Amino acid sequence: MLPEVYIENLSQYVGKEVKIYGWVYNKRSSGKIRFVLVRDGTGILQCVMAKGETPDEVFDKYDVLTQETSLIVSGIVNEDKRAPGGYELHIKDIQVIHIAQDYPITPKEHGIDFLMDHRHLWLRSRRPHAVLKIRHRLVKAIRDFFDSRGFVLIDAPILTPASCEGTTTLFETDYFDLGKAYLSQSGQLYVEAAAMAFGKVYCFGPTFRAEKSKTRRHLTEFWMVEPEVAFYELEEIMNLAEEFVEYIVARVLETSKREFEVLERNTEPLEKIIRPFPRISYNDAVEILKKNGINFQWGNDFGNTDETVISQQFEKPVIVHRYPAAVKAFYMKRDPQDETYALSFDMLAPEGYGEIIGGSQREDDYETLLKRIKEHNLPIDAFDWYLDLRKYGSVPHSGFGLGVERTLAWICGLDHVRETIPFPRMIYRIKP
Repeated sequence: MLPEVYIENLSQYVGKEVKIYGWVYNKRSSGKIRFVLVRDGTGILQCVMAKGETPDEVFDKYDVLTQETSLIVSGIVNEDKRAPGGYELHIKDIQVIHIAQDYPITPKEHGIDFLMDHRHLWLRSRRPHAVLKIRHRLVKAIRDFFDSRGFVLIDAPILTPASCEGTTTLFETDYFDLGKAYLSQSGQLYVEAAAMAFGKVYCFGPTFRAEKSKTRRHLTEFWMVEPEVAFYELEEIMNLAEEFVEYIVARVLETSKREFEVLERNTEPLEKIIRPFPRISYNDAVEILKKNGINFQWGNDFGNTDETVISQQFEKPVIVHRYPAAVKAFYMKRDPQDETYALSFDMLAPEGYGEIIGGSQREDDYETLLKRIKEHNLPIDAFDWYLDLRKYGSVPHSGFGLGVERTLAWICGLDHVRETIPFPRMIYRIKP
């Protein structure tokens, strides 16, 4: 019985005969030598057939192999630095499982709409394969960071009775006899409750925003990680955000060299992501916009273009803090030095990628929070449990949310977040 191995492990089998299960990625012929590129999900392997060396009945199977035909190949593993992955297989046998007919994604150029319509197949190609391998490692780095620092994972509900950041961007559904329910925009309110029980917590899952936005930074369904820490004020949570981003970028750089080569991503800018990060106030950021000829009105929130201009002034992520309270959520604590500002911050990624983190110190006083809820015309009965947190042992606490897809787009140097998630959901796309 031949050992059944994955391509990524071939270095352990040089000189030995093995069996590989996979699909035909491409093929080419050079006289009496034929090459079949086989992929198995872990890598791409060059398989070689030579007339007179390979059995004739196996050599002739080359003609029936089409792109994405599934097969089992067996042969001797050789080390060859010129081959993809550094190894090749000298074929002894091919067992065809299924011949693919007219695979629609060929080596020629295809438009992005065509590729997105065929996303279920495009995942097999090198570029999306590399992006999603990096996503996997980014997610692992995120979990490792918090797990190794004593944070407890809390799974926040996806169906919620109320909004945490404004009702205009909620997906609504009927919830049996209890009225309306909404798909979660954020798990933040729930991890605030958990932070009062466990001290340091985070949630990590899908979130939903019904924004009619067509920008390259927006998805209607995306993943967000949200830590929350009891007794942290604004300074401490900004420090945590810096440490976190430095860590995850370094981990991905360490584990994804091959994938960055596939994407032709220049990683030199990422190697500069070392603390401390620059920090500027909202007012400082407004001055940057004015100096760069942007007609920006003080008191507005920053749009995509504004964030791009601000972030392009720095080689590292920049933290913008103390936004006007009027443009921030009801739960953010006001600055005791000036009540018109919120103790909030955003982190903008360099290279023009804009916001990847939003966070704040939370309002911890019962009467003040009740007042804010009323000012925002939110239903008090939906937040009675949230107000309870300010009645029974309230403490200062803070947290933030990092969007996985925006962060991955920056790390990979992608033009659009639609490539950062296996099956993107946008206002004009819900299939496949």
